[in-house]
Amino acid sequence: MRQILFLLIINLIVAGCASSPQVTVNVSEEYRDDTLFQWTYRRHNLQFPHGIAIDKEDNIYIADTNNHRICKFNKNGDIIMKLGSMGTETGKFKFPYGVGVDSVGNIYVADTNNYRIQKFDRDGNFLLTFGQPGFEEGEFDRPYSIYVDKNDNVYVVDTYNHRIQKFTSSGNFTIQIGSAGTGEGQFRHPSGVGVDSLSNIYVVDMGNNRIQKFSPTGLYLHKWGKFGSSEDGDFNQPQGICSDASDDIFVLDTDNHRIQKFSPFGSFILKFGKFGSADGEFNQPTGIARNSAGNLYIVDTYNHRIQKFTSTGSFIFTIQ
Repeated sequence: MRQILFLLIINLIVAGCASSPQVTVNVSEEYRDDTLFQWTYRRHNLQFPHGIAIDKEDNIYIADTNNHRICKFNKNGDIIMKLGSMGTETGKFKFPYGVGVDSVGNIYVADTNNYRIQKFDRDGNFLLTFGQPGFEEGEFDRPYSIYVDKNDNVYVVDTYNHRIQKFTSSGNFTIQIGSAGTGEGQFRHPSGVGVDSLSNIYVVDMGNNRIQKFSPTGLYLHKWGKFGSSEDGDFNQPQGICSDASDDIFVLDTDNHRIQKFSPFGSFILKFGKFGSADGEFNQPTGIARNSAGNLYIVDTYNHRIQKFTSTGSFIFTIQ
């Protein structure tokens, strides 16, 4: 069998910001057999997973991106359901990067390269779809991440349109946050979104290497972080975010291969992780979610696995 590895690297610079640093977005398609790629054993054969969500029963949903599917696991890491395959038809996906779940277990998928959101019931039955390519309200340019809040509002990170769009659970547009740029309330290729207990909205502004905080209605409140080394509070293309019961914020500092924890206003609290493939190490972490006990599940993308930690960063187990 012929072995083919295709890697497409797109370097994007926001118009009018020629002096700003370059943002690199990697989109990969991989075909392999074991004579070329000597993977470690992976029971579930996850391929470059990205998004993650956890429901009220602590079931875990993973956007298994390069397998073009969603995988559902129970809290012990046992597989329950696989949803989807590659395609453009209803119920199929093309490189899904994000997944969310609402209060009754409905599943929302950021079907990234099909430029749409698909909604399914808890058993994987298709319910509806919304979105199409474009830049108007309700349209997307490669939606990357998705978050469903306690009121079942759906937040979509519309990455290449440099904005966040908020929808009802039926897919009706409500508000937009952001536009392209480096100013307060503007984004360069945002990659993650989360909502705290007060419905404040936190956006991972990847290309600007910072976190921005907004009110529930989308008014700019605060920002923190900058591009730098691996010093506390610095970021290198961060991607995922989630809050805990105290509204402290966990940020995936992706290209620094670590997790940083902050207060709601950006004061550094702790960090854990480093580059590698051993337990507690990461290679490009991209997704994070918290279960009912406060434990963290982190999508360790280039290690093709999910790692579970306590809230202070102690390793518990791996799904791979």
